Amino acid sequence: MPPALEFKAEIVILVKRVTLTFDNGPTPGITEHVLDILSAHRIQTTFFVIGERLAGPGGWALAVRTHSEGHWIANHSLTHSVPLGEKPDAEYARREIEETQNLIGELAHADKLFRPMGGGGSIGPQLLSRAALQLLQKGKYTCVLWSSVPGDWKDQDGWVDRCISEASSRDWTVVVLHDVENASLPRLPEFLDRLDSLGVEFRQDFPEDVVITRRGELVSPLASRITH
Repeated sequence: MPPALEFKAEIVILVKRVTLTFDNGPTPGITEHVLDILSAHRIQTTFFVIGERLAGPGGWALAVRTHSEGHWIANHSLTHSVPLGEKPDAEYARREIEETQNLIGELAHADKLFRPMGGGGSIGPQLLSRAALQLLQKGKYTCVLWSSVPGDWKDQDGWVDRCISEASSRDWTVVVLHDVENASLPRLPEFLDRLDSLGVEFRQDFPEDVVITRRGELVSPLASRITH
């Protein structure tokens, strides 16, 4: 009789991936402590900076330190005042995007990373005007959105649990936190420890599902739904 066939079942464990990002800084008195915590956990992230804060007292020095520790410096508009899709003239887009990129200067990531102001974290036509999208394409920017905005700036009691739940339900989560006053800093060590306990893989790059343009090339059909 032929030998019995043996079947071996392979168990594949899918590790959850998390890309952390920080918006709206740099903020003296906050950003340096966020950097200390990230360093202690050996996590590298992207800081989407506001041009006016970068040009303000202490802003450039914080950005230089951030860059020197391996984090990516990215563009999050000049004033963070009105979403680009709600003020669609080309000059406003140029000022918000390109003046900030000029301020970032030598600290910029090679992909010229840009994240539009979300106005609370919702993804919709308020994010980009057609003029802004055309500028991002012409300037060869990589436009990055997000998959989790847990609300660290408005809900200290709930943001950690909310984000852990979202990260547990997705294969790869791009999280938006904030290095500003009364936001992520007080609970950041707890948050990172809980992600560590779940065995997540911390990534610095971005999955395709949050990328609208990559080096100026449209890579997402979502662009037609987020531009006025």
